[in-house]
Order: sequence, then C-alpha cells, then structure tokens
Amino acid sequence: MKYQKWNIGTPEEADIARLQAAGYPYLLSALLASRGAGTPEAAAERLDQERQLTLSPMLMRDMDKAVARIQEAVSGGETVAVFGDYDVDGITSTVLLMDYLKSCGVPCLRYIPRRIEDGYGLSCEAIRGLWDQGATLMITVDCGITGNEEVDYARSLGMDVVVTDHHECKEHLPNAVAVVDPHRPDCPYPFKHLAGCGVALKLVLALGGESREDALFARYCGLAAIGTVADVMRMEGENRIIVSCGLDSLPHTDFVGVQALLREAGMLGRPITSTQIGFVLSPRINAAGRMGEADLAADLLETSDPARAEELALALCDLNRERQAVEQAICADAVRQIETLRAEERSALVLSSEDWHQGVVGIVASRLSEKYACPSFMIHVKDGVGRGSCRSYGGFNLFAALESCADLLEGFGGHELAAGFTIPEENIPVFRTRMNRCVRAASGGGVPVSSLDIDAAITSPADMTLEQAEQLSLLEPYGAGNPRPVFALLGATVDAVQPVGQGRHLKLRISKGPCRFDAIFFSVTEAECAIPPGGRIDAAFYLQSNTFRGATSLQLQLIDIRPSLSPSRNEAEALDLVERLMDGGPITPQEALRLRAGRNQYAACWVALERRLRQGKAEEDRLPCLRRLAAQTGGCESFLRTALALEVFRERGLISLTLREGRLAMCLMQIQGKADLQACPYLLRLNGPDVR
Repeated sequence: MKYQKWNIGTPEEADIARLQAAGYPYLLSALLASRGAGTPEAAAERLDQERQLTLSPMLMRDMDKAVARIQEAVSGGETVAVFGDYDVDGITSTVLLMDYLKSCGVPCLRYIPRRIEDGYGLSCEAIRGLWDQGATLMITVDCGITGNEEVDYARSLGMDVVVTDHHECKEHLPNAVAVVDPHRPDCPYPFKHLAGCGVALKLVLALGGESREDALFARYCGLAAIGTVADVMRMEGENRIIVSCGLDSLPHTDFVGVQALLREAGMLGRPITSTQIGFVLSPRINAAGRMGEADLAADLLETSDPARAEELALALCDLNRERQAVEQAICADAVRQIETLRAEERSALVLSSEDWHQGVVGIVASRLSEKYACPSFMIHVKDGVGRGSCRSYGGFNLFAALESCADLLEGFGGHELAAGFTIPEENIPVFRTRMNRCVRAASGGGVPVSSLDIDAAITSPADMTLEQAEQLSLLEPYGAGNPRPVFALLGATVDAVQPVGQGRHLKLRISKGPCRFDAIFFSVTEAECAIPPGGRIDAAFYLQSNTFRGATSLQLQLIDIRPSLSPSRNEAEALDLVERLMDGGPITPQEALRLRAGRNQYAACWVALERRLRQGKAEEDRLPCLRRLAAQTGGCESFLRTALALEVFRERGLISLTLREGRLAMCLMQIQGKADLQACPYLLRLNGPDVR
C-alpha cells in the first residue's frame, strides 16, 4: 500500500440514477454525483465550458499604471528588459511578454536567473547588467513581489520597474512604478488564482486593447496553459478557460519551438490533455531551469527557426533524462536521512546535504511530501548557506510557516503550497524543530497519515468501458480543485502479474465477477506489490486508453492497491458463522465440524500472531490480518478457524482485541500459568447438545 488511508466518496445512488436518466453515462454520473453535481442542472453547469475571459484586466490594481509606462516605452523606443523566473511558469511568462513586445517593435532584453548561481528572484547584479545594456524599463514576470531592495536599487540607477507576479505579498510592496499582483490586499480583481503567465497574459491583453483581445488570447493561451498547469494552479474560473482553450490551440500553435517539443515528446498529432502537459511537456521545460539552463528552454520557445527548434527540443529531452537520474539519487539519499530522524522530527521533513543538486531538490520534496504525508523541506548547503525548496501537504500554509520562522532565514518567497528560502547552515537544526512544532500545531497535534482521495467505488464494473472512460474528458482540464477522476474497484481478484520495463513496472490482469481489465502499475516492482495471482484486492486507479499495435483498449492506471477490505462471499459466511457461535445462535453439526480445529492449528495461529504483535503490528485492517494469519496457519477452513482462534485467545485472556471501523487493535496480555483453550465456552458449545 502506498497510502495508509483511502477516502472513498459515496455518491447517492439516487443521484447517479437521476443523471443516467438524463442521458449521462454511468461513470460520468458517478463522478458528477460524487463531486456534488447530482442533478442534471448542476451537471450541465459543471460541464459548461466558457471560451472567453470576461474579467477586464484593468480591474487589477496598478494595471493602468503598468500599461501607461509600457506604452510610453514603446512609443519612445526605449529598451525594455523582461526579468523572469527559471520554472515553467516563469519561462512561459517571459516568452509570452517578449513575443508581444517584439511584435510592437520594442528592443528587448531577457533575463532569467540561473537557479544555482543566482538563486530565486531579482538580484542587484543582474539589474546592473541590464542597465548597462541600455534598459530603462524592467518588467518582472512571475517574480519581484518581494524584491523591495532590488527595486530600490533599480530606481537608484534611473531604471523604472513594473512588477507583475502572482505570489503572496509581504507587508510592504516594492516601490515600483506599478505592482500588478492579484494577491495584493488592495487588489479588487475577483479571481485570485492566476499563474504568473496568467498575469502576464492579462498584461498583454490590456496593452493590446479590447479590439485585439481575441486575437492575442488565441496566440498566447497555449503558452499560458502550459505555465498554469505546470504551476499547479486551481483549475477553476479564468484558469479553466485559459487551459481549456490552450489545450485546443497547442496542436496547431504558431510557436515552432512548442511544435518541436511536442514532436520530440511523441505528442504531435494527438489530442493534448492537462495530464500530458503536467507529466510529459512541463518536465522537459522545467528540466532546463532545474539543471541551470533555463535560457535553453526560453530559446526553444522563442525561436522561429524549425531546424534550431528541433536541435533545442532534443537537447531539452536529453537534459530531462539527466534530471531524472539525479532526482533518483537524491531521493534515495533523502530516504536514508529520514530513517535516522526521531519521531518528533517527522511531522515536517527538514533535510539537508552538500551533495544534492540545488535545481532538483524541489521535485524530491514533492515526492517526499506525498510518500510521508507531511510538508517537506529540502536544503542544498554550500559555503555555510542553505538554499531550500519546500512543498506542502494537507493544506499546510508554507508561506505563513516561513513567515513565522523569518528570524532564522535570510530570505524566502512563494505561496502556501510551494516556496523557496535561504537559511544559514547553523540555523537548520532550530528551523527543523520549530517547523515540526508548526505542523503539529496546525494539525492539532495528530500524526499525519498518507491519504488518497477517491471519487467513487465502481458498483457496475460492466460499465467500465473505453467509450465511457472517454466521456470523462468532458471534465477537462484537470488540476487543483478539479483533479483527474480516481475510481476504486473493491473486492477484485488479481488474475496475473507480469513485470515490464526491465522490472521497474508491473502489468496486471484484474477481474471483478465476469469483467476483466488490463492494468499498469508504474514504478512498482513485483516484490513491492507482494500480492500473488489469485489474491483479493481493492484497486484505486485512473481510467485511460492504451493503444498497442494499432488497437486501442481500456486500461487501469493503478495508483494504489491493498488487500481487500471487503469480504468475499466465503469470508462473509465464515465471519457470520463465528458471530453466531459466540452469540449462541443456531449451529448445525456440519457447521460445528467446519469450526473444529486441532491443537496444531491453534498453536500455529498463536505463533504467527505472537510474532506479528512483537513486530509492532498491533493495529491492522481486520480482513487482511485474518488472511495473513490464515495463510501461515494453513489447513482446511483456515480463514474460518483463524477468526475463531482470535476470539478464543481473547476470551481466555491471552490477548486484548478491539474491532473499530474495520480495524483490529490487539496486544498480548500477561497471564499466570497456561491457558486452557478447551475450557473456552465457544469450543465447549461445539461439542454440546445445542448443536443441531
């Protein structure tokens, strides 16, 4: 199991039936009902896709000042510098604004920091370099909101600054000509969740004016969609419109660099989804920034030369493969560090090393947060200074937490889900202690557990068809606030398991009743799966199409599997029989015969149970626990007799046993002398006169 807890949605069957009666297929009906759209009217509203941005960019605070200063630069022939960030959002923002300014005939300079050498955000050295090259106006995209000192330095040189950003603001804003950020406390713009490229897009629409708005949106929505998905923005409101329109535009975009990257990634000529942007396209662009070569990605997206685009796209994909290898090594090292942490240091994982690649630690932080169900802080240390990247978990507000530790930091920036910071090496131990306290306070002192949110359990497996799965795309684009649909199949059977991809992945065949499904489980080995053919499981998965040798079929992309928590028919009958025996209900001679176990079976069950409890397995899901003990006990009717054996051990005072919400809590008890199992009233009854 990857996740300790599954949160399975329970849509009302009446809502599902109502939606099906209105013409919606079963899978889509179950999903809509689970997400609160249980009527045809609510479903239609949820699926309705707007195609135009309706909010005026001029609603943003200081947008009028930004437009006025940039138009002054355009008309005056000034050199304008665009200062971006090295992630996908920053790179697409930079290219988007540069492309527009160049189309207006503006002499442009571009500056994207090198992640390792320059760090995050504005720098006085970079600003001086732009000034020396003749820039009299600098526009920031996806950064700058916390760059108060750097903006003051630019002003001291005589350079004006327009800040556009989407990150959280500190108490005092930069003293710039204009500060455009929806998160400004005094900004009346109703939609607060734009990515940096979304704000840059709004700036371009404001500069172009209402008459050119549709044409400019059509040109740039593809770039803005890539940046919005990559930055994990909430997929609602204007973001949903930007990404939806962008997905449609990408296959025929005018940006030859995007076309080349789609071709190199094997996506050209195929429908593009938000999932493909997030897991195929964005990592390749992001790899450039993470490996210290963000300009390579910006060059690719800017170029109009097809041959140059092909060369850069190939280089970007090679860089991504290098990034993957570095990431795996850092992740393995981080896991080794985690194993040495004390229990009170595991509410927030604060890890550091001089050997880690600064550009890759953020990705590893994301993986650790998901794996260990807590916020993660990965710090690369060099020359006594740590540069950290952190990722949230469970809604924990990173920005607020970093603010509370500001006295330990040299600087920080970001938002509530992802952030970066700089810290003196000697402050890391205190930071670890304080951040763990912050997380425990935010969670009420509870221990976090990894959890998986599942929309619904499939009650009609026969309706899991390729055609129905394709109907789910009506909910695209997916993202934060509108996640990719996750379903569960409870009480399924593993028919076959086959390692693929040099043993790094698993291909499975799963059945539920007469229905059979192919499944793929990425990055899970046969040993890690540990469920043999014939095993009874619960499976959580995405539904996807799989094309092989020209044939397309439905495939389950497994997210997690676990020993099934729902009993088979035989298991349910066994548990009912034990309960009847204990409650004094009617027992037939044939049932008594099934329940009777020899001394050796009780001894084998006790040995297996004692070993398990001494290993710390004091609380487990009931059915998997009984199955494991039964497998070690062996013999005919082993599940039935194991269930009875536990009750006998409890009644004889050998163990304490509590059943709560499907989980068994057990511990060994201290007794004097030996326990006489045959004196247990349950066993006496099996040989008594009331067995008929």
